[in-house]
Amino acid sequence: MKVLVTGVKGQLGYDVVNELNKRGHEPIGVDIEELDITDKIAVVQTMNNIKPDAVIHCAAWTAVDDAEDADKYDKVMAVNVDGTSYIAKCCRELDIPMVYISTDYVFDGEGTKPWKTDDRRNPLNVYGESKCRGEIYVEALEKFFIVRIAWVFGINGHNFINTMLNLGLNHSELTVVNDQIGTPTYTYDLARLLVDMVETEKYGIYHATNEGGYISWYDFATEIFHQAAEYDETYAKVKVSPVGSDAYPAKAKRPSNSRMDKSKLVDNGFTPLPEWKDALARYIKKKMEN
Repeated sequence: MKVLVTGVKGQLGYDVVNELNKRGHEPIGVDIEELDITDKIAVVQTMNNIKPDAVIHCAAWTAVDDAEDADKYDKVMAVNVDGTSYIAKCCRELDIPMVYISTDYVFDGEGTKPWKTDDRRNPLNVYGESKCRGEIYVEALEKFFIVRIAWVFGINGHNFINTMLNLGLNHSELTVVNDQIGTPTYTYDLARLLVDMVETEKYGIYHATNEGGYISWYDFATEIFHQAAEYDETYAKVKVSPVGSDAYPAKAKRPSNSRMDKSKLVDNGFTPLPEWKDALARYIKKKMEN
């Protein structure tokens, strides 16, 4: 199977290409240098030249706070909405499935109940709005997977774990918010699921984060230092204290509830992602040994 993967230089695109290669598929990875997805003509020409059997669309504007700047709004929408619509239109014309990576930010982030795939979308910031509008273009297709994720981390990029590890080397005390609840998503594990999906015709909207229960960012940070201490005793000395989100005001509002109901994965025969502590252990091992 020939699969076009956008955003190949990001955390997820990198792992998706590797997973496709492992299974004997033919990934065609592109990033902005090879394909500017906001250029409609370029998207049409590229997809008609490649003639992929499927597209896994990982490219996106993900700088959540920057998206709130008025002068960035048009660019955010051009990437996450227009670019997605151009790819979706080509997928329809080529009659191929499209996998679209979305986010829990399409919801309002309130309450305590895990979000179901068919819950009403009500984005709480510009980034969420852009991904929500992208979803609408994709779900108009006959062959599509929309996969909503949260708290993403992967080897090929910046993420919360890297930030904590870097801070822990120079700070003995840290404060981390404990009133935002969800679960992390390891791109290595997610990539496996996305390829599982594209090998089927079980189309629809899914939620996919690592298993192991819901946690706060404070819980996540505590476990990061606990596991990292096995490789560097400096991390064992870091004291992490919980604080409320108001201690870290940001331009973009963050969801307090990022809990995701992932039962649809099992209902459709897909293997859920491993538990987040296991994912974290594998990630830290790879980071520390490289």
